Amino acid sequence: MPLVTPFQNSLRFAATIGDGTGTGATFAIAATTFTDDAGTAATGFPTTFNYYNLYINGLMQTADTSSVTATTITIPGGDVLNDGTPIVVQFVVS
Repeated sequence: MPLVTPFQNSLRFAATIGDGTGTGATFAIAATTFTDDAGTAATGFPTTFNYYNLYINGLMQTADTSSVTATTITIPGGDVLNDGTPIVVQFVVS
């Protein structure tokens, strides 16, 4: 049986669709274009986390909407959204 860590915290990062590059399936936003909860520029996303939530325009998205690495979040088709659309990524960490 796996051990469950009793402590969890979350780290949030904010950007807009206009910060992304690419089109269609390759549309992505670099982690360094995001700001963290303190309003400072992010240097990258967490490399280990329990799970993450993606919010586009304040609405949580389903798991098939994105993929994430320590340097980038990919949102296939995100390039069709308005450049000012807010993006928030929340990582739940132990």
